[in-house]
Amino acid sequence: MRILIDTDLHRMKVEDDGMTREMSLYTPEAFSELSRQWVRVGWAQRYSYGFTWLGRPIIQLPEDVLRVQEAIWALKPDLIVETGVAHGGSLIYYASLCELAGRGRVIGADIEIRPHNRQAIEAHPLAHRIQLIEGSSTDESVVKQVRAAAEGASCVLVLLDSNHSKAHVRAELEAYAPMVTRGSYIVATDGIALDLHDVPGGKPDWAWDHATAAAREFVDAHPEFVIEPPPRVFDESNFDGTVTYWPGGWIRRR
Repeated sequence: MRILIDTDLHRMKVEDDGMTREMSLYTPEAFSELSRQWVRVGWAQRYSYGFTWLGRPIIQLPEDVLRVQEAIWALKPDLIVETGVAHGGSLIYYASLCELAGRGRVIGADIEIRPHNRQAIEAHPLAHRIQLIEGSSTDESVVKQVRAAAEGASCVLVLLDSNHSKAHVRAELEAYAPMVTRGSYIVATDGIALDLHDVPGGKPDWAWDHATAAAREFVDAHPEFVIEPPPRVFDESNFDGTVTYWPGGWIRRR
Protein backbone atom coordinates (compact mmCIF):
# COMPACT_ATOMS: atom_id res chain seq x y z
CA MET A 1 0.00 0.00 0.00
CA ARG A 2 1.08 3.55 -0.70
CA ILE A 3 -0.46 6.65 0.84
CA LEU A 4 0.34 9.99 -0.77
CA ILE A 5 -0.63 13.14 1.11
CA ASP A 6 -0.69 16.61 -0.41
CA THR A 7 -1.23 19.10 2.40
CA ASP A 8 -1.14 22.04 -0.02
CA LEU A 9 -3.99 20.72 -2.14
CA HIS A 10 -5.73 18.98 0.79
CA ARG A 11 -5.78 15.71 -1.14
CA MET A 12 -4.84 12.12 -0.32
CA LYS A 13 -4.26 9.17 -2.63
CA VAL A 14 -4.34 5.52 -1.51
CA GLU A 15 -2.85 2.88 -3.81
CA ASP A 16 -3.52 -0.73 -2.82
CA ASP A 17 -3.57 -3.98 -4.84
CA GLY A 18 -3.58 -2.12 -8.12
CA MET A 19 -6.50 0.08 -7.10
CA THR A 20 -6.23 3.82 -6.55
CA ARG A 21 -8.56 5.93 -4.44
CA GLU A 22 -8.37 9.70 -4.18
CA MET A 23 -10.09 11.72 -1.51
CA SER A 24 -10.13 15.07 0.21
CA LEU A 25 -7.64 15.07 3.07
CA TYR A 26 -9.98 16.49 5.69
CA THR A 27 -12.75 13.91 5.45
CA PRO A 28 -13.92 10.93 7.52
CA GLU A 29 -12.63 8.57 4.80
CA ALA A 30 -9.13 10.03 4.97
CA PHE A 31 -9.18 10.06 8.76
CA SER A 32 -10.12 6.36 8.76
CA GLU A 33 -7.20 5.46 6.47
CA LEU A 34 -4.71 7.54 8.44
CA SER A 35 -5.98 6.19 11.77
CA ARG A 36 -5.49 2.62 10.58
CA GLN A 37 -1.86 3.34 9.78
CA TRP A 38 -1.43 5.31 13.01
CA VAL A 39 -2.63 2.32 15.01
CA ARG A 40 -0.30 -0.04 13.10
CA VAL A 41 2.75 2.16 13.55
CA GLY A 42 1.83 2.92 17.16
CA TRP A 43 1.56 -0.79 17.95
CA ALA A 44 5.04 -1.37 16.56
CA GLN A 45 6.29 1.45 18.79
CA ARG A 46 4.50 0.03 21.88
CA TYR A 47 2.51 3.25 22.16
CA SER A 48 -0.05 1.72 24.54
CA TYR A 49 2.75 0.87 26.99
CA GLY A 50 3.06 4.51 28.03
CA PHE A 51 -0.02 5.00 30.22
CA THR A 52 -1.00 4.32 33.83
CA TRP A 53 -4.22 4.48 35.82
CA LEU A 54 -3.93 5.55 39.45
CA GLY A 55 -0.34 4.39 39.55
CA ARG A 56 -0.50 1.09 37.64
CA PRO A 57 0.41 0.48 33.96
CA ILE A 58 -2.81 -0.02 32.00
CA ILE A 59 -1.49 -1.00 28.52
CA GLN A 60 -4.62 -0.03 26.58
CA LEU A 61 -5.31 2.33 23.70
CA PRO A 62 -6.80 5.54 25.20
CA GLU A 63 -9.94 5.42 23.03
CA ASP A 64 -10.69 1.89 24.21
CA VAL A 65 -10.27 3.04 27.81
CA LEU A 66 -12.80 5.83 27.33
CA ARG A 67 -15.29 3.66 25.45
CA VAL A 68 -15.31 0.92 28.07
CA GLN A 69 -15.80 3.64 30.71
CA GLU A 70 -18.94 4.77 28.90
CA ALA A 71 -20.29 1.22 28.91
CA ILE A 72 -19.47 0.65 32.58
CA TRP A 73 -21.04 3.93 33.66
CA ALA A 74 -24.20 3.15 31.71
CA LEU A 75 -24.48 -0.46 32.90
CA LYS A 76 -23.13 -0.04 36.45
CA PRO A 77 -22.37 -3.78 36.66
CA ASP A 78 -22.31 -5.69 39.91
CA LEU A 79 -19.39 -7.72 38.59
CA ILE A 80 -16.66 -7.02 36.05
CA VAL A 81 -14.52 -9.99 35.05
CA GLU A 82 -11.21 -9.56 33.25
CA THR A 83 -9.04 -12.41 32.01
CA GLY A 84 -5.44 -11.26 31.86
CA VAL A 85 -4.02 -9.16 34.68
CA ALA A 86 -0.51 -8.03 33.64
CA HIS A 87 0.38 -5.03 35.83
CA GLY A 88 -3.18 -4.62 37.08
CA GLY A 89 -3.91 -1.20 35.60
CA SER A 90 -7.15 -2.27 33.96
CA LEU A 91 -8.37 -3.89 37.18
CA ILE A 92 -7.64 -0.67 39.08
CA TYR A 93 -9.40 1.30 36.36
CA TYR A 94 -12.55 -0.82 36.54
CA ALA A 95 -12.46 -0.77 40.34
CA SER A 96 -12.22 3.03 40.33
CA LEU A 97 -15.37 3.24 38.20
CA CYS A 98 -17.14 0.85 40.56
CA GLU A 99 -16.05 3.04 43.46
CA LEU A 100 -17.49 6.13 41.79
CA ALA A 101 -20.73 4.30 41.02
CA GLY A 102 -20.93 3.07 44.60
CA ARG A 103 -21.35 -0.55 43.51
CA GLY A 104 -19.57 -3.42 41.81
CA ARG A 105 -16.48 -5.56 42.20
CA VAL A 106 -13.81 -6.80 39.84
CA ILE A 107 -12.28 -10.24 39.31
CA GLY A 108 -8.96 -10.61 37.52
CA ALA A 109 -7.86 -14.07 36.38
CA ASP A 110 -4.44 -14.82 34.94
CA ILE A 111 -2.32 -17.92 34.41
CA GLU A 112 0.53 -16.09 36.14
CA ILE A 113 0.22 -13.13 38.49
CA ARG A 114 3.73 -12.00 39.18
CA PRO A 115 4.49 -11.38 42.86
CA HIS A 116 5.40 -7.70 42.45
CA ASN A 117 2.18 -7.05 40.50
CA ARG A 118 0.07 -8.93 43.04
CA GLN A 119 1.69 -6.98 45.87
CA ALA A 120 1.02 -3.64 44.15
CA ILE A 121 -2.62 -4.53 43.38
CA GLU A 122 -3.32 -5.83 46.89
CA ALA A 123 -1.74 -2.73 48.44
CA HIS A 124 -3.76 -0.33 46.28
CA PRO A 125 -6.49 1.81 47.93
CA LEU A 126 -9.05 0.12 45.62
CA ALA A 127 -7.99 -3.42 46.49
CA HIS A 128 -11.18 -3.96 48.48
CA ARG A 129 -13.09 -4.14 45.18
CA ILE A 130 -10.70 -6.58 43.48
CA GLN A 131 -10.34 -10.36 43.64
CA LEU A 132 -7.38 -12.08 41.99
CA ILE A 133 -7.52 -15.66 40.73
CA GLU A 134 -4.34 -17.32 39.50
CA GLY A 135 -4.74 -20.02 36.86
CA SER A 136 -5.59 -20.38 33.19
CA SER A 137 -8.79 -18.53 32.34
CA THR A 138 -10.11 -21.66 30.63
CA ASP A 139 -9.26 -24.01 33.49
CA GLU A 140 -12.49 -25.40 34.93
CA SER A 141 -11.46 -24.59 38.50
CA VAL A 142 -11.00 -20.93 37.57
CA VAL A 143 -14.26 -20.79 35.62
CA LYS A 144 -16.10 -22.32 38.58
CA GLN A 145 -14.79 -19.65 40.94
CA VAL A 146 -15.89 -16.87 38.60
CA ARG A 147 -19.25 -18.55 38.00
CA ALA A 148 -19.85 -18.73 41.76
CA ALA A 149 -19.01 -15.03 42.11
CA ALA A 150 -21.44 -14.16 39.30
CA GLU A 151 -24.38 -15.97 40.87
CA GLY A 152 -27.09 -13.52 41.83
CA ALA A 153 -25.46 -10.55 40.09
CA SER A 154 -27.94 -8.38 38.23
CA CYS A 155 -25.36 -7.19 35.70
CA VAL A 156 -22.11 -8.93 34.68
CA LEU A 157 -19.57 -7.56 32.19
CA VAL A 158 -16.65 -9.69 30.93
CA LEU A 159 -13.47 -8.59 29.16
CA LEU A 160 -11.17 -11.18 27.60
CA ASP A 161 -7.60 -9.86 27.59
CA SER A 162 -5.33 -12.87 28.10
CA ASN A 163 -4.11 -15.14 25.31
CA HIS A 164 -5.47 -13.60 22.10
CA SER A 165 -5.28 -16.66 19.83
CA LYS A 166 -8.50 -17.60 18.07
CA ALA A 167 -8.74 -20.98 19.80
CA HIS A 168 -8.17 -19.60 23.29
CA VAL A 169 -10.58 -16.70 22.90
CA ARG A 170 -13.22 -19.03 21.49
CA ALA A 171 -12.80 -21.27 24.54
CA GLU A 172 -13.08 -18.25 26.84
CA LEU A 173 -16.24 -17.12 25.07
CA GLU A 174 -17.85 -20.51 25.58
CA ALA A 175 -16.84 -20.52 29.26
CA TYR A 176 -17.72 -16.96 30.27
CA ALA A 177 -20.51 -15.82 27.95
CA PRO A 178 -23.17 -17.74 29.91
CA MET A 179 -22.36 -15.51 32.91
CA VAL A 180 -23.07 -12.31 30.95
CA THR A 181 -26.45 -10.82 31.77
CA ARG A 182 -28.91 -9.62 29.15
CA GLY A 183 -28.02 -6.24 27.71
CA SER A 184 -24.43 -6.49 28.91
CA TYR A 185 -21.30 -7.48 27.02
CA ILE A 186 -18.41 -9.88 26.70
CA VAL A 187 -15.51 -8.18 24.95
CA ALA A 188 -12.92 -10.05 22.87
CA THR A 189 -10.14 -7.48 23.08
CA ASP A 190 -7.11 -6.94 20.84
CA GLY A 191 -8.55 -8.32 17.63
CA ILE A 192 -6.36 -5.65 16.01
CA ALA A 193 -3.87 -8.50 15.52
CA LEU A 194 -5.75 -9.19 12.26
CA ASP A 195 -4.29 -5.94 10.89
CA LEU A 196 -0.80 -6.41 12.33
CA HIS A 197 0.31 -9.63 10.62
CA ASP A 198 2.60 -7.66 8.27
CA VAL A 199 3.82 -5.08 10.80
CA PRO A 200 7.32 -5.39 12.33
CA GLY A 201 6.86 -7.62 15.38
CA GLY A 202 3.66 -9.15 14.03
CA LYS A 203 3.16 -12.75 12.93
CA PRO A 204 1.84 -13.98 9.54
CA ASP A 205 -0.64 -16.30 11.29
CA TRP A 206 -2.35 -13.28 12.81
CA ALA A 207 -4.07 -12.75 9.46
CA TRP A 208 -6.51 -15.47 10.55
CA ASP A 209 -5.56 -16.34 14.15
CA HIS A 210 -7.09 -13.49 16.13
CA ALA A 211 -9.78 -12.61 18.66
CA THR A 212 -12.14 -11.01 16.15
CA ALA A 213 -12.39 -14.28 14.22
CA ALA A 214 -13.29 -16.05 17.47
CA ALA A 215 -15.99 -13.46 18.15
CA ARG A 216 -17.50 -13.94 14.70
CA GLU A 217 -17.58 -17.71 15.04
CA PHE A 218 -19.09 -17.45 18.49
CA VAL A 219 -22.03 -15.24 17.52
CA ASP A 220 -22.70 -17.42 14.48
CA ALA A 221 -23.12 -20.36 16.86
CA HIS A 222 -24.98 -18.40 19.56
CA PRO A 223 -27.78 -16.23 18.15
CA GLU A 224 -28.56 -14.89 21.62
CA PHE A 225 -25.40 -12.78 21.19
CA VAL A 226 -24.60 -10.14 18.59
CA ILE A 227 -21.46 -8.17 17.71
CA GLU A 228 -22.51 -4.66 18.57
CA PRO A 229 -20.52 -1.88 20.23
CA PRO A 230 -22.20 0.17 22.95
CA PRO A 231 -24.10 3.22 21.68
CA ARG A 232 -22.30 6.54 21.77
CA VAL A 233 -23.38 8.51 24.80
CA PHE A 234 -22.28 11.78 23.22
CA ASP A 235 -21.32 12.26 19.58
CA GLU A 236 -21.06 15.55 17.76
CA SER A 237 -18.16 14.35 15.60
CA ASN A 238 -18.13 13.84 11.85
CA PHE A 239 -16.55 10.39 12.21
CA ASP A 240 -18.67 7.32 12.91
CA GLY A 241 -15.78 4.86 13.00
CA THR A 242 -13.43 3.92 15.82
CA VAL A 243 -9.72 4.06 16.54
CA THR A 244 -9.39 0.84 18.46
CA TYR A 245 -7.43 -2.28 19.31
CA TRP A 246 -10.76 -4.10 19.74
CA PRO A 247 -12.36 -4.22 16.25
CA GLY A 248 -15.48 -6.38 16.22
CA GLY A 249 -14.84 -7.32 19.84
CA TRP A 250 -17.93 -6.00 21.64
CA ILE A 251 -20.44 -8.85 21.93
CA ARG A 252 -23.82 -7.98 23.44
CA ARG A 253 -26.23 -10.46 24.96
CA ARG A 254 -29.60 -9.76 23.40
